[in-house]
Amino acid sequence: MPTYHLHDLTVRHRGASSGAPSGVPLPALRGLSLTIEQGEQLALIGPSGAGKTTLLATLACAQQPLEGTFTMFDQDPWALGNAARHRLRARLFLAPQTPPLPPRQRVVTAVLAAHLPQWSIWRALASLFKPADPQAAWQALARFNLGDKLYSRVDRLSGGERQRCGLARLLLSPAQALLVDEPLSALDPVLSELTLSTLREEAAARNATLVCSLHQVDLALAHFPRIVALRAGRIVFDLPREQVTPQMIAQLYQGEPARPAPPAAPEPETLPVKPGAGACL
Repeated sequence: MPTYHLHDLTVRHRGASSGAPSGVPLPALRGLSLTIEQGEQLALIGPSGAGKTTLLATLACAQQPLEGTFTMFDQDPWALGNAARHRLRARLFLAPQTPPLPPRQRVVTAVLAAHLPQWSIWRALASLFKPADPQAAWQALARFNLGDKLYSRVDRLSGGERQRCGLARLLLSPAQALLVDEPLSALDPVLSELTLSTLREEAAARNATLVCSLHQVDLALAHFPRIVALRAGRIVFDLPREQVTPQMIAQLYQGEPARPAPPAAPEPETLPVKPGAGACL
């Protein structure tokens, strides 16, 4: 059973208008067909504005298609009631480029929020005062070289640290579809490699589907066996990476250079620190 099946899908972008009467939103995705099997790992590439983020939002059931067929885990989420659609959404995890982490919250609490769909309201409230499983949060953070930030406040983190904090939350989620939007935009080359390797290892360990949008074409080709290229809301090619040629990439970007891994200086390395017994919020 495929995780996703999309056929002739049209999705409108809420934030853009076409100049048509009443400011009708432009289609962000047009005539898009795509099937993603359970356990597949693929990268979405394409120039800015190609529709990558909209496609991820559609896969996350956060944006309803205007036309076409869309099924997730063999169900049409938009034919379900709100409660049933919410249960279906619990089977996926969307990691946006800028994770919505409360700035005054401790990192441990932000990471453990991955459990909120499974927790009762009382357990969730109790965890705000005494984290339910700080060891699990530390282990997830340590896989992204962030173990020493366990009890830091979110607003004390750099942009790249916030991105990795959001991805650590993904590791604690039981989701079977992992949707990741531009996870490397604030990371240096070493951390970029670590991040993609960790995501792929986690997806493979639980046989989860992994869909990751990237501007770094070289890293997409190095890490993902399937490459889906978008431009102007349409799929330009959907191929195994071995069949993707430099000429295809040049035509896809047409003068907008594909971005290599960012050249920023690496962050100072720190040894993972286990949470002490007396640590508190």
